[in-house]
Amino acid sequence: MDIGHFYYLNDQYFVDFPDPNLMQNKETVNGQVHDRPCFYTFQDTNTGLYWMIPFSSKVDKFVGIYNKKVQKYGKCDTIVFGEVLGHKKAFLIQNMCPITPKYIKNEYIDANANVPVRINGILEKELTSKAKRVLALQRKGVPLIFPDVLKIEKELLSQLP
Repeated sequence: MDIGHFYYLNDQYFVDFPDPNLMQNKETVNGQVHDRPCFYTFQDTNTGLYWMIPFSSKVDKFVGIYNKKVQKYGKCDTIVFGEVLGHKKAFLIQNMCPITPKYIKNEYIDANANVPVRINGILEKELTSKAKRVLALQRKGVPLIFPDVLKIEKELLSQLP
């Protein structure tokens, strides 16, 4: 696994960690097979675990949620907007989850260039910075992430050699 790359999770992750707040795999959409959701990867250097931030093409939906949070709290670190392959996406830090490489199904590859999909460095720094801030607050008892990521993290750490 490479930090800053995009990956899909295998179904076993959802079997091993049956949290209803995880963004579930949706492999068939309108009768066609797709890998969804796709996740941006960063690493927690304290634990060595990777963290996956899903992104969505439903930008308008998340702009509304983002704006409500900014109105209420003055800022929003749980949703970040940026481009993936030239299309605006909503990165959902509020839905991120920890992972180990054994749960990776495959990497998101740009079909036109046959290279791993990447985002620009400015977006990468913003995503990682906000995700680490949100995770630190979650660890202090501020519930900003929907899945029970601390429970999943504990279980993943117990599996490490």
